[in-house]
Amino acid sequence: MAEVTNVLLVGVGGQGTLLAARILSGVLQEAGYDVKMSEVHGMSQRGGSVVTFVRYGHKVHSPLVEKGSAHLILAFEKLEALRWLPYLKANGTIVVNDLALLPAPVLMGKAKYPPNALDILEEKTGKLMVIDAAQVALKEAGNIRTQNVALLGALARNMDLEIETWEKVIRENVPPKTVEANLKAFAAGGKYQ
Repeated sequence: MAEVTNVLLVGVGGQGTLLAARILSGVLQEAGYDVKMSEVHGMSQRGGSVVTFVRYGHKVHSPLVEKGSAHLILAFEKLEALRWLPYLKANGTIVVNDLALLPAPVLMGKAKYPPNALDILEEKTGKLMVIDAAQVALKEAGNIRTQNVALLGALARNMDLEIETWEKVIRENVPPKTVEANLKAFAAGGKYQ
């Protein structure tokens, strides 16, 4: 493992990116790492861009991730994956939700949503993992609101952390009545092909 590992969680307000970042940070702390987290978001409650930097290792001095230094990006939406792609290391991994949320400029006809977003990501990343989190959440967990945890399941496949630790932290961070659905979504995300 690198001295410090950098992870970005990127999405749009309302997708549960901040909860996912809290869960990831909790898992890393439980595993004994020093963890620093920093949130950057614009109009997150109105569908604006949301990004969380999570850095972990033996000793982490700053929460900020510089361009070209992210080992992993977890993208809750394809355009956000493209927007934050410059932060990925040359051989980095992106786990991306196969979802297109049209931003205001596209809705107003002032910009176009790239139809080949996944092709661009495939070409420019060391490893691309695409997951249809909505399908996983509905089909496997029966709850569309568990998409963020399904995405964490896919991310967990790229990290050397105990599944039991993930499950413990998920239980501690999601509403009690949604624990079982979230655990199902996490497990299904981890098996998604």
